[in-house]
Amino acid sequence: MRLTLITRPGCHLCEDAKEVMARVAAATGEEWTEVDITGDEQLEEEYGFRIPVVLLDGKEHGYWRVEEERLLRDLRLSSPG
Repeated sequence: MRLTLITRPGCHLCEDAKEVMARVAAATGEEWTEVDITGDEQLEEEYGFRIPVVLLDGKEHGYWRVEEERLLRDLRLSSPG
């Protein structure tokens, strides 16, 4: 899976990010997965102050807000073929 959204429950920015990720998925056919950092000390340490965090191909693409147009562009640019 190329897209990952790092979240935690009760995060209003995470809810907004999920809506954007759903639109991106609908536009591109790319699936995405959500990772909840609750209870994972390593993920809390790495991402806790920046959630939601978007990972594209395992690399941090952005945090706090999903930049929809940038993500769509970068998905097209990094598509195989």
